[in-house]
Amino acid sequence: MTDYNRRATLRAFSLGLAAALSVSASVAEAADDTVTIGYAVARTGPNATGAGITTIPNYELWVKTVNEAGGLAMPDGTKRMIEVVEYDDRSSNEDLVRAIERLASQDKVDIILPPWGTGSNLAIAPLMDRFGYLQLGVTNVTDKAPEFVERWPRSFWMLGGGHDYASGLVEMLSAAHDAGIINNEVAVVSVADGFGIDLINGARPAFEEAGFELVYDESYPLGTSDFAAIMNEAQNSGADSFVAFSYPPGSFGMTKTAQSMGFNPKVFFIGVGGAFPIFPGIADGKADGVLAIGGVNADSGAIQEYFARHTEVVGNPPDSWASAITYASLEMLEQAIAKVGVDNDALAEELNSGIFDTIIGEVKLEDNQLRDLWWVGQWQDGAFKGVNPADKEGAADPDIPKPEW
Repeated sequence: MTDYNRRATLRAFSLGLAAALSVSASVAEAADDTVTIGYAVARTGPNATGAGITTIPNYELWVKTVNEAGGLAMPDGTKRMIEVVEYDDRSSNEDLVRAIERLASQDKVDIILPPWGTGSNLAIAPLMDRFGYLQLGVTNVTDKAPEFVERWPRSFWMLGGGHDYASGLVEMLSAAHDAGIINNEVAVVSVADGFGIDLINGARPAFEEAGFELVYDESYPLGTSDFAAIMNEAQNSGADSFVAFSYPPGSFGMTKTAQSMGFNPKVFFIGVGGAFPIFPGIADGKADGVLAIGGVNADSGAIQEYFARHTEVVGNPPDSWASAITYASLEMLEQAIAKVGVDNDALAEELNSGIFDTIIGEVKLEDNQLRDLWWVGQWQDGAFKGVNPADKEGAADPDIPKPEW
């Protein structure tokens, strides 16, 4: 339990969600003295690992930091403490939608923060627009962001698209192929969810254009726990490069399966979860050389301070991809509130047009999108470092081939 204001006790309600913790009645009545922020995020179910590492800790860290400093600065020079209303969406989009409806129509919170995951964010986008809330999507990957911004003008898409990540990966692999390090054959698997579908749809043409052959191309259902057959097929394909567009359970399961069967491709790339601080433990201390989606500038003083603060307050370090972007989005929100208050329309306009000082550097969005991102990272000497774009400040050189497990 964190030390900022929440609603008094956990209570169940008919929707089957874990209900919010709220402040006492006397505090709740003083609406002008607080800003109420709500969110529905997976504390249980398949999405809980990702949400519990990337999303929830950063929400709690930010609220704690703001409230310890006296609250959110407002345009009139006053400060307001943050009150939080939280629900567990149980990794169910149906429960998530109900929770968003409750936050908007019953709790009437000032701001709603986004859930974890591409599919979850897409599920609530129409509701967020209908209820007039901005949506700071920081854990969703989609090539359709420009289309979605047209449809939902208060929506923000801050993690890039599948084509971006696929192109970054292919660019890196092409350099390794041109250097004679790897062959032109790739075994690729993808989770049958919005994230995996977007990534594989971007990857197929990018690989083909670069002269790579997908000798194995298979999708798997969300919730799959046995990856032996998939990994056996990948191992027998003859590909030097194994690529998985996967969520954490798949990323972890495929890593463990590859180790147990002695599958040692020259390139081992996984999706979400590969940048998590728990991954070296998942990989039995043999994470070095593993490539994954995302990255950070490990040499940045701001990132180092953020990692230290996160570890001190939360008890664990953040992940090295979307965690920093999540926290940066909250810094942007805080700075926007200081200029225009908590009106969602005004906030959306300010977020898209303003320039913000954050832990990932100076941020200027382009058409409600963050475009200055890391596409590929790699574990090197116990740290997950951004390796693509190769010309981005702080980029490390990729280490290919990967050492054997």
